[in-house]
Order: sequence, then C-alpha cells, then structure tokens
Amino acid sequence: MHAPFQVHSSLPSFRLFSVEHVLPFGIILVLCTLLFIFRNKLKGIRKRRYLRFFLAFLLLLSTALEQIWLFYEHAWSLKESLPLQLSDLSVILAVVMLFTRSKKLFQFLYFAGLGSSIQAILTPDLGRYSFPHFEYFEFFVSHGGVVLACLIMVLIFNYFPTLQGMWITILIVNLYSVVVFFLNKWLGANYLYIMKKPKSSSLLDYLGQWPWYLLSMDMAMILSFYILYSPFWIKRNYFH
Repeated sequence: MHAPFQVHSSLPSFRLFSVEHVLPFGIILVLCTLLFIFRNKLKGIRKRRYLRFFLAFLLLLSTALEQIWLFYEHAWSLKESLPLQLSDLSVILAVVMLFTRSKKLFQFLYFAGLGSSIQAILTPDLGRYSFPHFEYFEFFVSHGGVVLACLIMVLIFNYFPTLQGMWITILIVNLYSVVVFFLNKWLGANYLYIMKKPKSSSLLDYLGQWPWYLLSMDMAMILSFYILYSPFWIKRNYFH
C-alpha cells in the first residue's frame, strides 16, 4: 500500500501551525468568507438546494470512504473506528441537517458541531497522518464541511441559534458523555478523550489532570458556546 494510504503511516508526524496545517485552515477560512460575501446571491431556491446537497454528499462521501479504507486495510475496530467523537458524530448529523433543513439539528450543530470542529481544526490529532495522507484530507474536508454547513444555514437559510438551544445542547452533550464513558469502559476505548488525554498537543493539556480536566472541559465548552452565541446576542441587542 502506498504511503498516502498506509494505516501505519511512515510519513513525518503532523506539526501544529506548520504549512500543512495553516494551508487547509486558510482554505476553510476563505470559503467561509466567500460564503458570507456571496450569501445574497446564493439565496435562490435552486442555488441553495444545489449547495446544501453538494456539501451533504461531500460529507457523506468523506466519512464513508474513511470507513471503507479502514475495513479494506483490516484496521477497523470498535475501540477506535466508531464515529463517536463529537466532531465525527457532527459530520453525520450535518448530512442529515443539510438534507432535511432541521432547525433542531441546527441548534445542536451550531454549538456542539461548530465548536468541536473548530477545536479539531485548530488542534488536529493526526499523528503521522500528515500531508499527503488520505486521512489528512478526510480530516479537513469533514471538519471544514461541518463549519460550512452551519454557516450555510445561518447565512443562506437565515437560521439562528438561541440560548435555549445552547443549554439543551449542553445537556445533550453531557448525557452523551455519560453514555460514552460506560461504552469506553466496556470497549477499553477513549472516545471523547474521557478516559485519558490524546497523545498530541490539545486544549486538554491546559485543563489539569484526569479526572479534573473533564470538569474543566465542560466549563470550556460552555464558554465556547457563549462565544459562538455572542454575535447573535450583539446583533439582537445593538443592531436590531
């Protein structure tokens, strides 16, 4: 198997804020900016249908190819390959949201999906899956796609997050974490990094030791959700 598809990659380790990190981050940022600039031109019924269907199929293809690749390489396992990380689950939910235009899913994805995807993009846990590995491209396509999906619903479909939606999302994420904790215990896994911190650098490095970083992580999540909500609060209170 060629290096870009090796499960046990021989490529150099992915380095935070290197060219291979900054470039895809910059591309995602440019796409978000273009979406904002041309938001009014994309509001036609046909254009916005094509846009959300294209992104939905791209996200579906991305996550499906990853699962197929793991099966093909005999590397799929219950301990590591289930889409239970919040950012991975968000990819699947984003596909459903784009197809159905669900406002309830949008509330969850705007906070949990956008928040987890932005954090993942800023501090990727890619190990040796650096450029030009398949997993490298899949990672940035899927996480960047979730960010774009949320912005499409805001800028083109005029959806907006609410405080009620934020606190319901916080409740759902915490209940989900409890379920995943027991699943981790059963499988010997570390989904959501509940059992231990990831090996690569991440925000968790600054949040204390286990189990205290779990509480810090919850507080950081709530803070990040408030930051994501703040533009809408400012708009409603000062630019209404």
